[in-house]
Amino acid sequence: MKIYLNLFHAIISEIHFWDELNRDEKLKKLSSFLEDFKEIDDLVDYFNDFYLNLKKKSLNFFLKSVISP
Repeated sequence: MKIYLNLFHAIISEIHFWDELNRDEKLKKLSSFLEDFKEIDDLVDYFNDFYLNLKKKSLNFFLKSVISP
């Protein structure tokens, strides 16, 4: 479990400045963690869309479906 947590933190630290990276840098960063994954382009597109969606909405919008009163 500790290995997965360390990997997760390494990924987060690498993509912390996602919006400042160009597409090639994003591909390179994700490829270093997902060597056998063939759809890296799709994953970069997904994270780009997700990032833009996060910028438009508040965190409370996403928590409403998780925490219901």
